[in-house]
Amino acid sequence: MNRSEYFAHESAYVDPQCRIGSGTKIWHFSHIMTNARIGEQCRFGQNCHVASGVVIGNNVKVQNNVSIYTGTVIEDDVFLGPSCVLTNVANPRSQVNRHNLYEKTLIRRGASIGANATVVCGVTIGQYAFVGAGAVVVKDVPDYALVMGNPARQKGWMSRHGHRMMPDANGDMTCPESGFRYREIEPGRVRCLDLDEADPLPEDLAAGTKPYDTFKPDAGGE
Repeated sequence: MNRSEYFAHESAYVDPQCRIGSGTKIWHFSHIMTNARIGEQCRFGQNCHVASGVVIGNNVKVQNNVSIYTGTVIEDDVFLGPSCVLTNVANPRSQVNRHNLYEKTLIRRGASIGANATVVCGVTIGQYAFVGAGAVVVKDVPDYALVMGNPARQKGWMSRHGHRMMPDANGDMTCPESGFRYREIEPGRVRCLDLDEADPLPEDLAAGTKPYDTFKPDAGGE
């Protein structure tokens, strides 16, 4: 680990034997524990905690007051909103040591977790899924799904740009910002027809141009 390749504020604490990619920034009062693996170009706001053994991909944005516990795997391009909660034991007790029973939580590429949302351990959040602010996720979330409430229930589909989409007469859904078309190719499985999920956004579409003004799940501020 070369400290010169990433930035950590003087109040942050980075334990030995971490792997942190170039261009990553770690801000005030955050703590990265031993053996955490963090990719390139990530951003950690104030008062974040990354536990030992956590794996985080590239270009992940972690807002203020987020703790990421052992057992969590976060893929590239994920957004974790302010004060969202991730857990790793389904039945914690102070008197019972369950350190060997941590459950895996997987947050797939491009997903967004809204402010103050809670993700109960042992679930998978699908690619480009969108968890609304304050939601409580207790089961897997499909790719591109919008879920809200307690417990979180699916309320529709979200585009890669973060806009709710409605199917037309042919079953196609179009993102109002990018113009990309999406389709439910089988029940519960949506795919983009114009860009592969693994491809980066074209440069001219990476800058946001259209606010979300028809429905506001509100993931939290940048």
